[in-house]
Amino acid sequence: MASASLPILSEDSGLARYLQDIKKYPVLSVDEEYTLAKRWQDAGDKTAAHTLVTSHLRLVAKIAMKYRGYGLPLSEVISEGNIGLMQAVKKFEPERGFRLATYAMWWIKASIQDYILRSWSLVKIGTTANQKKLFFGLRRAKQNIQALEDGDLRPDQVASIASSLEVSEKDVVDMNRRLGGDTSLNAPLGLSYDGESAQWQDWLVDENATQEIAMVEREETDIRQQALASALSTLNERERDVFLKRRMSEPPVTLEDLSQEYNISRERVRQIETRAFEKVQQAAVNALKVKQLL
Repeated sequence: MASASLPILSEDSGLARYLQDIKKYPVLSVDEEYTLAKRWQDAGDKTAAHTLVTSHLRLVAKIAMKYRGYGLPLSEVISEGNIGLMQAVKKFEPERGFRLATYAMWWIKASIQDYILRSWSLVKIGTTANQKKLFFGLRRAKQNIQALEDGDLRPDQVASIASSLEVSEKDVVDMNRRLGGDTSLNAPLGLSYDGESAQWQDWLVDENATQEIAMVEREETDIRQQALASALSTLNERERDVFLKRRMSEPPVTLEDLSQEYNISRERVRQIETRAFEKVQQAAVNALKVKQLL
């Protein structure tokens, strides 16, 4: 399952060539995925693990595209995402009832975000949890209020973003200037596989064009709206709040911040988080089992 056995993405081969290459790997059915995962889990079958990885390379590319506004080579972002995918395959437990794509998504994002943080350095983006949250949330917040122009934000836009992300207006202004705006859709990618010039906008439509991506999105929607909603209803108000802030926020709220919010120790917050996660996990698995029987 070494990265060297995966399709090569480099400046020489080009992004367009790589995207074409990874489309050749088939989408796995539920039974195929379970069988391969068990072969890897029980017998250490590297061929099975390799098939699990390659069948999800398009998912990594899709997620990596969402991080293209940080001024880093997309080839490296995708490579880091592939490392996260391989870690997910190593730790995947198919008997829990979830699909690999849903589980791997969090590992892929974590690996990419860690790479971005290392590349920018904490000196540039700050060291607090709020500054890290702002670093990864600013672009989405700008899109939500249609602040698409490059350059400084208007005062009302700064105020809106600061309020939604719960950070200071000064931090918003500073971070926006550091990031330097989003990547243009007309930014060149180099030559495509057929020798023609390619731009970012040429590949945006491909994000929803493959069978695997459509399948993943349908499954994500179904799981989140049904299994997760049902599971969260088993938590009390504090457990639900801690779970959402620790497990479903990007980046997660720190134990220290939550301990201050609830006036309890960090260890107590960790215990609440662990108990809530176990409840959600069990309830979600039960919901999926019921769904499979219907």
